[in-house]
Order: sequence, then structure tokens, then C-alpha cells
Amino acid sequence: MKEKVEILSCEVQKEENPYKPERARIVRKYDLTNDVRFFQVRICNPEKVMEWTTNYKPGQFMMLSIPNAGEAPFSITSSPTRPGVFEFSIRKVGRLTGKLFELKENDFVWLRGPFGNGFPVERMWGKDLLFVAGGLGAAPLRSVLLYALDNRERFGKMYYLYGAKTPEEVLFKNEFEEMLQRDDFECHLTVDKDPEGNWPYDIGVVTTQFKYVKDIDVNNTAAIVCGPPVMYKYVIQEFLELGISEENIYMTLERKMKCGMGKCGQCVVGHKYTCIDGPVFTLWDVKTIRNLI
Repeated sequence: MKEKVEILSCEVQKEENPYKPERARIVRKYDLTNDVRFFQVRICNPEKVMEWTTNYKPGQFMMLSIPNAGEAPFSITSSPTRPGVFEFSIRKVGRLTGKLFELKENDFVWLRGPFGNGFPVERMWGKDLLFVAGGLGAAPLRSVLLYALDNRERFGKMYYLYGAKTPEEVLFKNEFEEMLQRDDFECHLTVDKDPEGNWPYDIGVVTTQFKYVKDIDVNNTAAIVCGPPVMYKYVIQEFLELGISEENIYMTLERKMKCGMGKCGQCVVGHKYTCIDGPVFTLWDVKTIRNLI
């Protein structure tokens, strides 16, 4: 277990050339599923390690690059409460990620950032928290989940509902099973189907897990969701039926991000730049901006 570091404010103060990448070493990697790999990287410049790994907000992202392979945005999977390294959970989908999967421990990547607005964690202090993640959506939510667990006294009741298609596609299975043993936090896991019949937890879509959510203060609850686009409609409906307000429903939307700085224009939706104004938005934002989801 890593040493807990008390960080209650996540205001980003680092001012550097945002175009200049910093070299980082892969210190650990392992497969989460057959096409998603966990990477733990450390900034090579020792004078910047603590500065970089404490001055970001849960929900922000980094631009990761490999020479001659390209650059792309990836959510930070780690939390600033556990400094020293950045962690990413990356699916193999193209040229850059294919090259990244070829790298070994002690090989190098380059990082720029952090970028994006992140979750307004200070506004969530004192509230109950309800997390809902589907599939790879567990990766962006891991940062804010770890932040909340490391500052557990700052929050009320906490529920985490996670669903995947099959047991083989469950991310962070070992971590979730450890969380199941906690008595200050409720974690519930489900899969859509279990062909082998070995899954020891629930079977069904993630919205079936709302049956476990009880006695939360809906007037003082922050609900957080991330997953495939088809999931949002049904999860948000469950949030609203519970009575959670649109301003307290947060989602992280990353599929439109490109350069990280809003310069290329590919992240523009309506009057918002996903790379700058997001990737975290409230339901109120989503309802007032067409095609955000």
C-alpha cells in the first residue's frame, strides 16, 4: 500500500511551455485485459517529479508521445494524493498505442500537460458520492475515486457501481476486490454475461446495481459517470429518478479531444472546447450543448 499524502487542494499552479514534452520512464506495466494495459511512468527530471505529480486535478489528462509514432491524449489514472508517478490505462487501438505496447519497462515516453478542467473535487467535499463506470470508463474515474478514498473523511457515503461486458473485460479486478472488503465504502460489480459461469458477483447491466444505493442525501450528492456513449442515457435517467440535480451530475467526455490545447479545433462542440472546458461536464452542460455526447 502506498503512503497516503494529504492533498486537499488541487489547484494547478505549474506554468511551463505547454508545447514542450518531458521525458518519462516506464517503471511498471501489466495487462488489465487482452487489449488494455496499465502503465506507470516517472518523470526523468528529479527536480520535477513531485511538482508534476501533485499539481493536477483528478479527471485531467496528459498528452503522451513516442517519437515517429505520434501523440495522443490519455486520462491520468492515478491521483495527486499518491505522487511520484503518473499512471495510465490504455487500450491498443492504433499506431501510437501499438508502439506503446511494444515498449518495455525502463523505456521512455514523452508527456505534456496536465490539460483539461478535471473534477471540481473541492465542491464535492461534504457530499455523498455515487460513481458509475462501464468498461474502460473505470480508467478516467480511478483518479477521482482514489482521491476520494485517500480523503475519505471529507465525504459522506460512497457508492461505486461498475459494469463490464464479460469477466475478462473487467478492469482493476484485484483493486475492486480489495475495495469490496472496506466497511466505509460500497463497491458493486456486474457483467452483462458470464459464458464460463465463474463470475462470483452480479450479472446484468450496470443500471441493475442501483438497487444497492440506499439512504443517500440526494440533495447533497455528487454523481459521476463514465462509460460507452450508449450507457449515459440510462445511467443519467437513474440519477434523475433518485432526485440528483443536473448541476451535481458529472461526466468525463474524452472522445473529441485531440491536441490538448484547443488549437487544432477538432475538440470544438458548440461553443465549448473539450480539451479546455472539459473533459468534465455537468448534465446541465450536456443539455445546453448539442452533440456533446
